Parts: sequence; structure tokens; C-alpha cells
Amino acid sequence: MNKSELVDSMATTAGLSKAASEKALTALLDTITGALSKGDKVTLVGFGTFSVSKRAARQGRNPQTGAAIKIAARKVARFKPGSKLADAVK
Repeated sequence: MNKSELVDSMATTAGLSKAASEKALTALLDTITGALSKGDKVTLVGFGTFSVSKRAARQGRNPQTGAAIKIAARKVARFKPGSKLADAVK
């Protein structure tokens, strides 16, 4: 499912217009992105938790040449599914 299909589904389920559904989805994504960029956690009970974790610097290899390269430390977004989501996927 892509973003436009998600907007269509939200509009149908919530009885909203597609424009209102797209605004709501965009606002949700922007809010989650903003919170994660500040280093905050976003928890949606039953659905899951979005968080930021640090990935340490490490040594890697260039697959074409086999030369060792340094991979810099960075922050990455993580998602841990909640119990209701995990049960629904089973």
C-alpha cells in the first residue's frame, strides 16, 4: 500500500474527504518526524513505538574492491510494534 492508497482507505474508513485525510496523514508524519529529530520517543499504545537509536562507528568492506572503509556513527529511526499490531499480523 502506498501513500495515496492509504489516504483513500483513511477517507473511506473515517468518512472524510481525501483532502482532509491527506492533511491528517501529513500532519501525523510531520509530527512523528519532528519528535524523532529532537530525540523524543513516540508511543502509540497498541500500535507501536517509534524511537531513535545510535549506531556505533564500525569497519566495513567495499564489496567491489574488498578495501576496508570506515562507516561513521549515526542515528537511525527504529520501530517496535505493539502487542495489538503484532497479534494482527500473526
